[in-house]
This record gives sequence, structure tokens and C-alpha cells, in this order.
Amino acid sequence: MAEKPQPVRVLYCGECGLPAEYCEFGPDFEKCKPWLIQNVPDLYPDLLKEADVKDADKVSDQLQSTSISAGSSKPKEEEVKRLPGGKIKKKEKQEVIIEKMTRNKRKCITTVKGLELFGVKLSDASKKLGKKFATGASVTKGPTEKEQIDVQGDISYDIVEFITDTWPDVPEAAIFFIEDGKKVPAA
Repeated sequence: MAEKPQPVRVLYCGECGLPAEYCEFGPDFEKCKPWLIQNVPDLYPDLLKEADVKDADKVSDQLQSTSISAGSSKPKEEEVKRLPGGKIKKKEKQEVIIEKMTRNKRKCITTVKGLELFGVKLSDASKKLGKKFATGASVTKGPTEKEQIDVQGDISYDIVEFITDTWPDVPEAAIFFIEDGKKVPAA
């Protein structure tokens, strides 16, 4: 009988999240070097030749101390999340974007994006918008694969007041219009 193959244990980099042998192809190999020298010195022997182990400890201590002090002294404006493969995902800003699109020369569709970031259920919001403005409203997936509300007709004249009255969690300062490709505050 043949022996069962054992699973391979993969060591992932503490900086970029890639397997240690792929760090050199990641986004920031310079940031990974101190971690690699400290945790996997036999994987990249050239790194040991470049810097002594003492220098690596100094660099890693400096990186750790700066990251801790920077985190406590001032909060980050945008949360950054690392995904596998070294990709960076930024936390979305809480804002509602209202865009008016014209179709067939005379007909308009008003698109409302970002209400879900304030805890609003889009299906309920589309029903309320449809009833308030006596028109059709539906939840659709936009070009970025995020859900948005499409309302038939040009309701941009009264929608800001309706949104702020119906959902008090949505501040008027967080509502923006897109006019001629530019983002304009509603206030």
C-alpha cells in the first residue's frame, strides 16, 4: 500500500500575506525583507549577505515601533484591508450618490447609490421612493456589481429632502449629485 501524501505546510508572510517564497513578486518586497530575515533566513540567503542580522533586528524594531506609535497618535482616515495576493481593499466612504441619466431623448432615470452603507434596506427604500414619487423604482446591480436603486423619471429636485426626512441616519452632507461627470454636494 502506498502512503498517504501529507499536506504541505505553507508559511505566509506577516507583511504582505503572500507565501514567503513569493514575497519578491509582491507589492512591497522592501517591507517584507526584515520579516523574511527574521522568520525564514534560509529561504533568501542573499538577504543575509546584504544586511547583518543585527541590522535586520533594528529595522524590524523600528518598523514595529513606528507602526504602533503612528496608530495610537493619529487615526487613519481610510481603513486599508489586505487581501490574499497582496491586493489592497479600501473601506468605502459613506456617501449617497444621485445620478440622472437620460434615455430615449426625453425619458430620465434617477439612480441612487450608497444608501446601504447607512444601514438602509434597498428593497424598502425603492418601495418608499416609488410610492412617494408615484413612479417605478427597482433595485438593480450597477456596472460595479453593487446594488443601486433606479427610479423612473427626474426626481432629483426633491429626493435629498425625502432621503434626509425618511432616514435620519443619512446626513445631508453625505449626499452628492453627479452632474456632467463631476461630483457636486447636494447642500
